[in-house]
Amino acid sequence: MSEIPREILSVGDLNRAIAQSLEDRFDTVWVSGEISNFKAYDSGHWYFSLKDEEGQIRCVMFRGRNGQVGFMPQSGDLVEVSANLAMYVPRGDIQLTIQTLRRAGMGGLYEAFLKLKAKLAKEGLFDEDRKREIPTHPRSIGIITSPQAAALKDVLSTLARRAPHIPIVIYPTLVQGPDAPAGIIAALKAANAQDVENAVDVILLVRGGGSIEDLWAFNDEQLAYAIAQSPIPVVSGVGHETDFTIADFVADLRAPTPTGAAELAAPRKDQLLQELSAIKQALLQRVNQRVEREAQTLDQLALRLSHALPNPERMREQMNSWQQRLGQAWLVRMENWKRNQSHYQLQLEMLNPQRTLERGYAVILSKEENQLHAIRKPNELNTEHAFQIRLAEGQAEVHFAKVEPIENT
Repeated sequence: MSEIPREILSVGDLNRAIAQSLEDRFDTVWVSGEISNFKAYDSGHWYFSLKDEEGQIRCVMFRGRNGQVGFMPQSGDLVEVSANLAMYVPRGDIQLTIQTLRRAGMGGLYEAFLKLKAKLAKEGLFDEDRKREIPTHPRSIGIITSPQAAALKDVLSTLARRAPHIPIVIYPTLVQGPDAPAGIIAALKAANAQDVENAVDVILLVRGGGSIEDLWAFNDEQLAYAIAQSPIPVVSGVGHETDFTIADFVADLRAPTPTGAAELAAPRKDQLLQELSAIKQALLQRVNQRVEREAQTLDQLALRLSHALPNPERMREQMNSWQQRLGQAWLVRMENWKRNQSHYQLQLEMLNPQRTLERGYAVILSKEENQLHAIRKPNELNTEHAFQIRLAEGQAEVHFAKVEPIENT
């Protein structure tokens, strides 16, 4: 008997079948382990492995998800992740596609952090268009931190090095513990309550690094509202570069460290001197250009004034010239009048009725109601009334003995 052939799968088909089986078999799982071989690519995606004493598994966390983590993981960190089990078909590797990531043992705090962050983001406290501009040349700088904090020394030394001319106002408060949020809020209110002359132009909210519990005061909801409502711009510099707090997201500008906050708030002294030198040169150039332009305008006005002053000889020449032009214009006008008069007289002479009579014509006039009018129609003639005939050399009164109209041929 011949053997019944079975379906032969390609490697890719087999891997895809395994991947589909894994996705169908496992829902979202929580896994804890130590990060190994962590790499953050330019695309924004994270690739690493989770390991413990018994094994390891590859992991990937895409950019759209890792933006919610709140800190930058490093190799050696103990973390907890929620993920989907899948297979990367081209290599046949089983991997975890991570949805959320938190520090191991901080599940409750981290969940509270993410919940509050999502709430405040929905309310618009993180929107960029809400945030205020940080002044480039502050007249004074306020610092909210603990007087015993090492971060304060770093900030003061940085400000003294970069901008020793800028006054500093310190608003002391606790930055750790259950009473810290109320103290920070009170310091913010104190900074904003100063009169115009003593008010600071920017506030630095700073604290050194620590665990999530140490930094938890900066994840307080009421503190977030106080920062958002502060009329004075706030720069946050809390913890290390990989630490993120709610205060960082609400602040007008986040610095990676307290020292970074001081650098972002205060311009460098040498940079200010260079700017002042550039402004001075620009002002001198503008002043020189204005002086030269006004001098040229003055020369033009002087020239126009010299032409405007009366010159007797020139005025006499102009008067003689105007008189000659007036005389010539008058002669031309008189010649035109004479020609027009001769023309009009000739036309009047041609229209004179006497000239018509001199060519042998006569006019028959009828006198009715003491008024004479010319006879134009034969039927106006009769033998009863007298008519007047005007000739070229006189007139006569006549009576017709007989009137007989003749038809025109």
